Parts: sequence; C-alpha cells; structure tokens
Amino acid sequence: GAGPTGTPGHGSRAPKNLSEARRRIDALDRRLVRMLNERAALVVKVGQAKRAAGLPIYTPHREAEVLDKAIKANTGPLPDRALEGVYRELMSGSFALQQPLRIGYLGPPGSYSHMAAVKHFGSSVEFEDLHEIAGVFTEVQRGHVNYGLAPIENSTGGGIVETLDAFIASGGDISICSEVQIAVHHSLLANCPPRAVRRIHSKPEVFSQCRTWLATQYPRAELIPAASSSRAVRTAAEEVKTAVSIGAEPGSAAIGSELAGQIYGLKTLFAKIEDNPSNITRFFVISRQKSLPTGDDKTSIMFNTADKPGALVSVLQVFERAGINLSHIDKRPSGRVNWTYTFFIDAKGHRDDPAMAGAIEESASHCRQLHVLGSYPRSKRIL
Repeated sequence: GAGPTGTPGHGSRAPKNLSEARRRIDALDRRLVRMLNERAALVVKVGQAKRAAGLPIYTPHREAEVLDKAIKANTGPLPDRALEGVYRELMSGSFALQQPLRIGYLGPPGSYSHMAAVKHFGSSVEFEDLHEIAGVFTEVQRGHVNYGLAPIENSTGGGIVETLDAFIASGGDISICSEVQIAVHHSLLANCPPRAVRRIHSKPEVFSQCRTWLATQYPRAELIPAASSSRAVRTAAEEVKTAVSIGAEPGSAAIGSELAGQIYGLKTLFAKIEDNPSNITRFFVISRQKSLPTGDDKTSIMFNTADKPGALVSVLQVFERAGINLSHIDKRPSGRVNWTYTFFIDAKGHRDDPAMAGAIEESASHCRQLHVLGSYPRSKRIL
C-alpha cells in the first residue's frame, strides 16, 4: 500500500475513489427514481385528459418529438442509442399507466417481428402472437389489438409480399402510423458445445443469409428447414429436451434471434453469423388512427393505374413536378384481373402538406383506384 516515502500508494487510493464514485451513483439513482416518478405522475394526468377527449394513447408524432429532444440534449458520454432505449422503456411504462395496450405481431414468440415490437413499444405493453401477417391486419381492423406490426421490406430480400397482399385485401381501411427499422442479426443457438452440433434448424432464407459462415464452420451439419426462425428455435429446444431425457448428447441447434434463444432456453454459441452485417428489416405499425405531421414524414400510397398507355409514368411525373421524392416503389398482381398490378410507393412528406395533397389528388386522375395507406414519422434510427 505505501510508497517508498511512506505515503499511501495507488492501491490504497483506488478503493477510496471507487467507494466515493459508487456513493455518488447511489445518490444520483435516488434522484433519478424521484424524477422519473414525478414524470409518471404527469403522464397519468395526460392520460386522463386524452381519455376525456377520446384521443389515442400512442401518438407517433409525439413519440418522435420526445426522442428527438432527448437525443439533441445528449452531450455524452452516454451513447444516443442507450438513451433512446431508456426513453422507449419510459414511454412503454407511460402507456401502461394511461391505458393497457395490446400489440399484434407475426409470431411465434421470438420472431424478428416480436423483437421489433419489443424494441419499439418496450416491455410494459401486451404482445399478441397473431400467427400470420393477414391475421395482424384482421385483428387491428376488428379492434382486438390496438396496433399491429408487419414487415414491409428487407434490405437484402426486398418487399414482403404477404404484407403487400394484406394491404390489397384490407381495401385501404388500415392506416400506417409509424415505421420501425431493426438490424437483423442471426445467432447460432444450442445447449451443447460447438463441436457437438449435428443438426441446424432455421428458415430457408436465413440459411441463405448465413451461407458462407455455415459452409466454413458447419459444412457437414444437416440443415433442416422450418416455417420461421422462431419456430426453428422452438423445435431445436424440444429436441434438446428429448435428447437430455434419454441421456443422449443434444446435437440440435437453430439459427434465430437471441430473443428466441432466451424464450426457449437455448444459449448463444455464435452471434452475428449473417454474411451481410447490414441486413435491415423495415416494419410498419398499423392501426385505425392517423398520425399528425412532424415535419419529417413519409406517406405510403397504394394505387391501380388506369388502362391507358403511360399511366404509371404519368403518376410518377406528378410527384416529380411537385418536387416530392419517392423513396420506395413496389408492385403486386392486383388479384382481380390478369396482368394488372397494384403499385405501392413511399413519398417523402405528409398527406396534409399542400404539395403532397395536390400530388395525390392529381395522381388519382391517372388511377382506377388510389388509397393513402398512411403518413407517419420517418424512422431516423435503426433499433
């Protein structure tokens, strides 16, 4: 402890400095809890006012405003991502104080849709596995869930056809009120040593997204396709339990989300095994309510062009003349007449903006049908 002159050395100062830092952290924690509960008391009053006025509890424009203000006020050293996570959980707790919310998603539990729902809405709301994307739309329409989460686009796989088809079937009755972007990371999950893995379950698309890694690490493993990655994790977990019960080595593994591993009791052997580390999936939050403008919005539109030459070009030129940028375009067979298509576009701006409102009205003259699927805050961060 003492240096050559008899003064205390670094070894004795470190515990004292550590103790002082912890004491100050404990004091700050007590202040934080008091302030968070002061905030919660105001949230309760907001909830009472909303219910009295018949206003929705979840308001995406206000959510975007709160997050933007918090991140702009952040001077570090806490990363923006960590601060956003804290505020999303705060808002989740706020929902629970104002009115219980039920969020529908494409299951089973542990799916990437489930993970996106938890990351966006936090852990203080109820989540409902609705099994199919069409079911998410149906249950939102019926009011059985307050909001639904549906994948719309993957950066490597393109548009999600089931969601596009569900919009066609809904006839424009559903409104997009928010968008969510998550980074999709695949993990190898198992309860055995890496060398013991003999069988790997997952969705065929997931195998293709991890093709190089699998060929290098597990060239001899049996790859077993499943309907979804979360169902694959559940299957592997069941096989592991069966193997353990008869005293055999559990050689089953799955590729899925770490959330699925936590739910079904499989450990992460290797994380982030996807060949493309920039794999992002975009989701729409759908509801029966509309979002107010934030100044940084998108509008999604679904339309069938009129049966005349150049009809699609005419629609696109309307937006060009209005100075509106189209960030996404997709198409699906209309399902009514062969060789006719329903088009989907994302345009930058809100439906209430004068330029956007004029472009939508003019575009409708070139279409047999046109539905505005929703205007919503543009997602600025990947969760």
